[in-house]
Amino acid sequence: MLSLLFSFIVWDPSPSVFDGFDRLRWYSLLFAFGFIISQQIMVHFFKKEGKDPALVDQLTIYMVLATILGARLGHVLFYEPAKYFSNPIDILKVWEGGLASHGAAISLPIAIWLYCRRNPGQRYLWVVDRIVIVVALTGALIRTGNLMNSEIGGKDTNSDTGIVYARDTEEILSTLRVPIESIEAYKPMDREEEIQGTGIVPVNFDLLISKGNYTKENLESVLSQDIKYALTQFNSSKEYLAEPLNTPIQLEIKEQASGYLVTVKTLGRVKHPTQIYEAGTYLLIFLLLLSLWINYKSKLPDGLLFGLFFILVFGSRFGWEFLKEVQVDFEQSMQLNMGQLLSIPLVLLGFFLVVRALKKGNPEIN
Repeated sequence: MLSLLFSFIVWDPSPSVFDGFDRLRWYSLLFAFGFIISQQIMVHFFKKEGKDPALVDQLTIYMVLATILGARLGHVLFYEPAKYFSNPIDILKVWEGGLASHGAAISLPIAIWLYCRRNPGQRYLWVVDRIVIVVALTGALIRTGNLMNSEIGGKDTNSDTGIVYARDTEEILSTLRVPIESIEAYKPMDREEEIQGTGIVPVNFDLLISKGNYTKENLESVLSQDIKYALTQFNSSKEYLAEPLNTPIQLEIKEQASGYLVTVKTLGRVKHPTQIYEAGTYLLIFLLLLSLWINYKSKLPDGLLFGLFFILVFGSRFGWEFLKEVQVDFEQSMQLNMGQLLSIPLVLLGFFLVVRALKKGNPEIN
């Protein structure tokens, strides 16, 4: 019992904030929340350093537009150019997903340069140094949104510590040709003997099905074949589950007053929760950069925080990518995936900025 209790987590939250209202999603909410918090922190920076806080509203507009446009175009160009260039109207469908942080890393400095041209009283690197602090926090919130979407997950841990992503399987099961009222995935506490330390672990799915014209016997006949197919033949089933191909599906059907409770006993693959790894890393980077600003804001050389941001964020991104599943098919044959290849020049740029900043120092002191 204890080995099950303190091992893996079965993860199946709804990506929607409220059941029955799919338009408001955790990812969108956390994305927006990141910018709202960032704006307030930037106002604090401006006030503390004697700048006009009214300019933050204008700066925020530049940041929001640059992040969305840059991240979207980055995904289109770096990950799926053939798909989007064959149907360019799909580029506008941001709500369907597909944002790349490397694209935002390119577009944000350009947008801030345009902002500084309209406000010549502010030094470009001074502004960027403050913005990267809040960008790190926003990155942590966005990765938390990815976690709520059960996307950008990790590879198998090959141990019993990690996450079993069950959301995709629930969506597949919801398409079965029976009147399903609800589906719930969970860790079965009565299957402890199946824990072997291999990363293949017991997972149950409870399906609440309306009675309709079904008897218990013909329902079992319908479900046995359909559920076996659903748990073994889809790409996401193969990625997240380890249901054996050549054994009968394990079902338990209990008749209730208004329907049937069907318990599907299967096996899941334990994955690295890379969204949590990245979110935690970005939060620590935010705290480090914020601490440097709090303690040394009047002495910080221009570009130092900017450079540290690139080194830390994209250096950690390079490392975490080794634990992530590939995002697009063409990465399968690559020794380093696209996220890692795009991170390398940004880390090198970060080192250049740090060395330059330390050589030049703070212009207000010099």
